[in-house]
Amino acid sequence: MEKLDKESKYIKAKERVDELKKFYGHLWSYIMIMSVLAVINYLTNGFSYPWFLWAAFGWGIGLGFHAIGTFNLNPFFGKGWEERKIKQFMDEDEKTKKWR
Repeated sequence: MEKLDKESKYIKAKERVDELKKFYGHLWSYIMIMSVLAVINYLTNGFSYPWFLWAAFGWGIGLGFHAIGTFNLNPFFGKGWEERKIKQFMDEDEKTKKWR
């Protein structure tokens, strides 16, 4: 039983590390590509019209949602809420089985 508990903790930790790794890869790609687009924008028109900001804004929205998911920043339906609901339903199920 203890071995299963350690294995499940290891699997959860590994999934968490993979999730963080994907987010930081996404962030790094965003920074590098936006930097290149900013340089191209500067070289072509000297920031008289900063068009690269449109791309930065659009991709930034996606990056923001990725951060919310990765760092569990959703106050309504985050992982903590999910775990509490699962525990609540399991407890309710146990109570109803006792009276049957």
